[in-house]
Amino acid sequence: MRFMSYSADGKRGLAVQTDDGWRGLVEGSEGWPGDLDDIIREGDFAAAAEALARGTPVDPTAVDHDLPFRRAEKVLCVGLNYADHIAESKMDKPEFPTVFARFNGNLVANGGDLVRPRVSELFDYEGEMVAVIGKAGRAIPMDEALDHVAGYTIFNDGSVRDFQLSTPQWTVGKNFDGTGAISSVFVTADELPAGGSGLRLQTRLNGEVLQDANTDQLIFSVAELVSKLSIGMTLKPGDLIVSGTPSGVGFARDPKVMMKPGDVCEVEIEKIGVLRNPVVAEA
Repeated sequence: MRFMSYSADGKRGLAVQTDDGWRGLVEGSEGWPGDLDDIIREGDFAAAAEALARGTPVDPTAVDHDLPFRRAEKVLCVGLNYADHIAESKMDKPEFPTVFARFNGNLVANGGDLVRPRVSELFDYEGEMVAVIGKAGRAIPMDEALDHVAGYTIFNDGSVRDFQLSTPQWTVGKNFDGTGAISSVFVTADELPAGGSGLRLQTRLNGEVLQDANTDQLIFSVAELVSKLSIGMTLKPGDLIVSGTPSGVGFARDPKVMMKPGDVCEVEIEKIGVLRNPVVAEA
């Protein structure tokens, strides 16, 4: 199942892709199943899809796209999870996932403006796949880990490099307002290969391909990430695990290629879709 979060006339909406295109409902309408935050906690995607399929047609190009998981308790981002990105970053291969936090408050949805801050010109792109937790658990065995993943979406971990790299802790440089993007489209796990593996990932800036990799190149697979991150914390429905970016980031290039106002950045993951965002200057 494929769901799309949107807004119309000031109301949150949710659509499901059917054989006849997208069909959906807005909050308050008869049959409204709730948003993805509600549905992922209830766990009944099939019932939600059935209700939405009885809704009205939705044109993805004619609505405002919205964040899929506004109430995610945790947005856990994994750094250094592709060997070629480790090499271009001139860092050591980690023995345990390198994790930092992002926050929902600085994310935009598909079509939203990525904001280059006034204080930096080193605004970089990072295309990534996101695993969304659907079932709570702690100390999850790896052979059970994928049972806790409800589905997948796309992320652009926009990074303010000078602030990120000015300290061993990356949190500030990864959390400027409006610098990260997440797709409004969420695809349930049954639609994709196990662990979201074997999917082509591309990042394009103004149409030029700058990252081109495959999710089977992850050092720590989705199952490993779920298992290892749950060692000390309970993963809960709606939590997001942003699995890492491949090589080709702008900061590692010579000359550097940074996102600037007027650019358009696209992250595409096979069988999931395209996350597309214009870049603007901070007002």
